[in-house]
Amino acid sequence: MGSGHGKTAARGYNGQLSRAGARMRPGFEGGQMPLHRRLPKRGFTNIFRKEYLAINLEKLAGFESGAKVDPEILKSQGIIKNVRDGLKILGVGELQHALHVRAHKFSKSAAEKIQKAGGTIEVIA
Repeated sequence: MGSGHGKTAARGYNGQLSRAGARMRPGFEGGQMPLHRRLPKRGFTNIFRKEYLAINLEKLAGFESGAKVDPEILKSQGIIKNVRDGLKILGVGELQHALHVRAHKFSKSAAEKIQKAGGTIEVIA
């Protein structure tokens, strides 16, 4: 009794929490309908969705004129980590010199800027 936790060991008297091994699963609300079951379900997950890794033109400005740029080269340079379902080039930034760019998708503005700079684009299937 000297510890101050004698007799019931600070568990109170009878009831669910006074028993040995008493623990409830996460989300248990004492028999009340749990919150995750009270809330409605919304939407769905499209299992066929493609997730493209987007990269802007300003990241390609560091390559020298006439260079070939594709996902493997970008990965080896450390500009990207992994290509999910493909690589998409976006048109943010300017390109001062011609590059041969290979990617799975291009935005309209990116394609225009690459071709205006004298470069070429190639869509990877």
